[in-house]
Amino acid sequence: MTRSHSTAVNTHSMRLLVGAVDLFPALVEAIDAAQHDVWLETYIFSMAGAGADVAEALMAAAQRGVVVRVVVDGVGTGQVPDVWSQRLAQAGVQWRVFSPLNRLGLTVPSRWRRLHRKLCVVDAQVAFCGGINILDDFLDPHVHGLLSAPRLDYAVQIRGPLVRAVLDTMTQLWSRMEAVRDLRYQDFAGALDALRLANPLRHSPSRGGAHFVLRDNVRHRSEIERTYRKAIGTARHEVVVASAYFFPGLRLRRALVMAAKRGVRVRLLLQGQYEYLLPYRASRQLYGQLMSAGVEIYEYHASFLHAKVAVIDGHWATVGSSNLDPLSLLLAREANVVVRDDAFARALQSNLEAAMNAGARRVEPHDYLNRPWTQRALDVFSSWVLRFGVFLTGKRY
Repeated sequence: MTRSHSTAVNTHSMRLLVGAVDLFPALVEAIDAAQHDVWLETYIFSMAGAGADVAEALMAAAQRGVVVRVVVDGVGTGQVPDVWSQRLAQAGVQWRVFSPLNRLGLTVPSRWRRLHRKLCVVDAQVAFCGGINILDDFLDPHVHGLLSAPRLDYAVQIRGPLVRAVLDTMTQLWSRMEAVRDLRYQDFAGALDALRLANPLRHSPSRGGAHFVLRDNVRHRSEIERTYRKAIGTARHEVVVASAYFFPGLRLRRALVMAAKRGVRVRLLLQGQYEYLLPYRASRQLYGQLMSAGVEIYEYHASFLHAKVAVIDGHWATVGSSNLDPLSLLLAREANVVVRDDAFARALQSNLEAAMNAGARRVEPHDYLNRPWTQRALDVFSSWVLRFGVFLTGKRY
């Protein structure tokens, strides 16, 4: 399988990173060279295994005077072990938790709005965006012991004008969190200063063949989904999508179906091994409609699929944190990079095709239609549970 690939995209340098085995060394190299500041956001930050290398790099940077700011999600990361929490604090790493859970946990739908972005910016010179958590490729919170094969996921390293857009996004979130924190401690002057720095982004910046696309609950509520729909709607030859959690809304499903019906080859790479039964079974409830239109579906069994990427017509590609499911498209804070470049798109598509050929099995329509009634019932039940969850949020999907 092809690993990292670098290409020049107009005024940008883009490097495709495959898995933590590519990302973590690139992160550590950038952090080790930092002179001014490091910003990092992630859903999961686990210090087990290779994740410790990133934590050590952050602490070393802070100890030599670099400003290091880290935001993790309150559900994805949970409680950091005391020994690591103490070491991070002593080193001077500024560690914040986005939306920590209270006693009600996730029983309140508003608490489902999580920080799912995976971003890093170093010295305003290099940025990272993708779907890879700070989590060892061979470790999983839901599996005892090592995985038999590395988790499949992607990120992109960026140098060029788009880095500024990523940094602005991260500073905005940090400032808002600091304002809330200051208000909690009745530091009204500090809260006002923080809010002054939190000016909302008025658009998703596009710079020289690269486009930074956000999803949040303020100004960018459906931007990632619209970006997907527009690209699929204009596809002429081929659409390849890999999504760990796949339960798109009606309009996005319609875009895939219409593309297939007009002769575009549409291939989906989805989970075969799964971490959560309900979203996996709900996803399978959609297979019939898609396959009847000619969409090819492949389930990845070599290991856990965590990818959230797409390639269209060998020119348009996206790498990011957003799955094609309700949590990502309606609730979570997400970030994707869109790249319009033949070489970058070919590198990503080549990697996806290698994964399909070596680690996935195509779902055959005959086998799907003749699956046991127990599986059919579970698929229907799971899809309705997901739809009911969307209904509880008050969102349209």
